[in-house]
Parts: sequence; structure tokens; C-alpha cells
Amino acid sequence: MAERAEADGSYEMDEGPFRAYRRELDATRDGDVWSVEETTTYRLAIPVWGWLFRFPVARALRRRQETFGYWWAPPDRLDARAAMVLGLLAAVQIVDGYLGTVLTQTLTFATDEFGHGNEAQGWVLGVVRVGVLFSLVAVALADRRGRRTMLVIVGVGSCIFTVLGGLSPGIWTLGATQLVARGLSTGLGVLIAIVAVEEMPARSRAWAASVLVLSAGLGSGMAVWVLPIADVDIRGWRVIYLLGGLGTLVVLWVGRRLPETQRFTDAAQHEPAVALPDERQRRWNRLVLLGVSAFLLSMFFAPASSFQNDFLKDERGFSATGISIFTIVTSTPAGLGVLVGGYLAETRGRRPVGAAGLLMGAFFATAAFFVTGPLLWLATLGGVTLGGIAIPALAVYGPELFGTHDRGRANGLIVTVGVLGSAAGLVFVGQLSDRWGEIGPPLAILAAGPIIVAWLVLRFYPETAGLELEEINPEDR
Repeated sequence: MAERAEADGSYEMDEGPFRAYRRELDATRDGDVWSVEETTTYRLAIPVWGWLFRFPVARALRRRQETFGYWWAPPDRLDARAAMVLGLLAAVQIVDGYLGTVLTQTLTFATDEFGHGNEAQGWVLGVVRVGVLFSLVAVALADRRGRRTMLVIVGVGSCIFTVLGGLSPGIWTLGATQLVARGLSTGLGVLIAIVAVEEMPARSRAWAASVLVLSAGLGSGMAVWVLPIADVDIRGWRVIYLLGGLGTLVVLWVGRRLPETQRFTDAAQHEPAVALPDERQRRWNRLVLLGVSAFLLSMFFAPASSFQNDFLKDERGFSATGISIFTIVTSTPAGLGVLVGGYLAETRGRRPVGAAGLLMGAFFATAAFFVTGPLLWLATLGGVTLGGIAIPALAVYGPELFGTHDRGRANGLIVTVGVLGSAAGLVFVGQLSDRWGEIGPPLAILAAGPIIVAWLVLRFYPETAGLELEEINPEDR
């Protein structure tokens, strides 16, 4: 934070993540000895999560350290508005993480009730990806109607259709409800990322992405926490869907407090300038580059995540409770990789951090499907932790590389292409794993995707760390 001196000798906040702040000095003299008492009163501008920062902030204010940053703080200064927005987005990101995890965690148990196998799972997981069309429409409308409005609409809609999925009479009805729910949930995630990028300072966009990824991981973890319900009864998996309805309350609460982004408000006051030929080519090149990357990455990581429970249950003999314990133990430390990745992406650059994380994550994620015992736990842990380093570095490229007037449409198209890649990967692994009797070999074939993307990142991606969005996209100046 930055202070300003007041006429009475006290200090008020000039800029920082506080709703209120005041520092007073009271000096008394006893002979040649002066005693000074410093009193700081403040109120953090961080909704929901302020309690997490209570003691770190108090300690930082006492020490008043200026030469080195704090590991838990962003590399750049957040003002009160940015802190508030990030706190609200992190809350709704938990809901999005839960909604996006329900199907992958429960489908293997739902197919047991409905009497289907791996091939049906692959088709359901693949067809559900068609729901990305809902997200494409939602994020495109966000360029006209506003980020906040569409965020609330898609968030509430995804919660409602998730509840309907818990009432499904068959596998294809479940797939139909999740087609809508997952599509809207995907749109919710894109809108959260766009709002964060538009509101965060230049040196904290990737760091904010890491915070949001951790929040999504917490939401995903909640779906894992309640997974043992599936062991109680063959229909127990349905309860996990019904619990998704609670997310409606969170989305509505956030919607009442979340402001529209300042960049969208400014852009809405004038029509976009006519793009010159070289500007159109630049936008097209970026769209193709990110679209190809999204396709290749999703083609590998979607089946690696979606078929993990089936692999653990059928090939390694895990129960629902065992899967829950395994997932919690191996996934919880991933937060460290994500947090480190966000910080490194701001201080060392997006490109080297993103490429290194992709290569290490893909290697260990693939190896986990070929080993047993302790090596299975270690390989999975290595995949999610080291791979997590790349997530914040690469997640911000979509919102960063396009102007405010078409940021939603462009990211919707990129996500759509990525979902098509995930659908192709799921069907590919689903069919070949049924024929070969193992999930690992077809997944190893698809591991070529992250390797290619790592090369693309180093060769063609621009470095955006520390640049304002208006520098990256001159049309927004």
C-alpha cells in the first residue's frame, strides 16, 4: 500500500487493498529519551477471504517491510476495488470448480447404476462438450450486455441444470442435463477470467489467475470430499449433483456486489475503431495460435482427468472412499505449484514458465497410468504439482491478447475449440481403452499435444508480463 501524510501528523491510505486505513504516531519525551507509540487501524477490502489475511497483514504492517515482497502478496499493488473484485471472483470460482468436477467424479458410478461401460462414458463425456456452444453465446453476449450480468445468468443456470442431472432416469438424460450445465459452467469460468484480467494491475494478472485456480481447486475438492456418498448406495452419486444447487446462493450474493469492469464500461461508450489489415491479421494469428494450443492441450488433459477415477477403480481396485483419499492427497499440494507458477509468471515471464510446466506435467501425468503402488501416488502428485506451474502463465493469454470489444467472442471461440479437442480425446481414449483393456497407452499417444504446445509457447507466444492491456492491444488505447 501507499500512504499520504495528513496535516495532523497521521497517515492515511493513498492506495491499497483497504476499505479504511489510518496510522498515528504518539511521541512522548522523558528527559533525553523519546518514546513513540504507533497505532494502525484498518479494514481490509477483501470480501469472504479477509480472515485468511488477518494475521499476515497485521505482521506486515508492524514490520513495514519495503525492500522485499511477501510470498502471500501479489507482485503489484492492488487497490481496494481490485482486492474486492478478486475476493468476489474467488468465491464464485469455487462454485464453478464444483460444477465442472461433478460429472467427471461421478460418471463411473452413474454408469454402474445404468449398466454401461467405458465406451458409453467416453461418448457422454465427449457429447457433453457440445454444451460449449452455450458458453460461446454467453461470452459473446458479455461483449454487449456486460460481464457481470452474463456471469450471474450462466452461474445460476449451471447450478439449476446440475440439480436436474441428479434426477436423471438414465445415462443419456444425465448427459443432456450436463451438456447444458457444463456449457454454462465453462462460460462462467471464461467470464471470471475476463473480469479478473480487466480489473487487475499489469504485474498481477497471472498471480490473480493462480488465486482463482486455487479457488477452483477448492471447489473441485468439495466434490471429492462428498464422493464417498457414492459408496453408501448405488444411487448415492445423485446427492453430489443436488448439492450443486447451493451454488445459486453464492452466485446471486456475488452478483449483487460485483461491479461491472471499468474497461468494459469505458469501451461501451464508443464504437470500436475500424481495424487496419495488419491489425486484423494480428488478431487472426493470435486466435489460431491459442485455438490450436487449446485443442492439443484439451485432447490430452481432458481424458487424463476424466478417466482417472475409472482407472483407479477398475485397473487399480480403488473404492469410492479410496479414490477420494487418493485425489485429496495427490491434488492438495498442487496449490503450491499453481501459486509458485503465478508468481514466476509475473517475475520470470509467461513463456519459459508455461513451457516448462507443460513438459513436466505431461510427463508425470502420463507416467501415472503405467505404474502402481507408491509410484502411482508420486507420479500423480508430480503431474498435478509441476503441471500446475503452467496454468496461471498460460491462462491469462486468452483474455490478454484481445481487445475489450471482442475479448469475450475471441475467448469463447478458443474455449470452443478446446472443448472440441477434449471431446476428441475423450472418445479416442474411451474407445481404445475398451479395446486394449488399459487407459494408459492411448493417453500416451495424446501426450504429444503438450509437447507441441510447449514449443509453440517458446517460439510464437508474445511475452505479456508487466504490460498493460492497452499496450498489448493498441485498439484499446
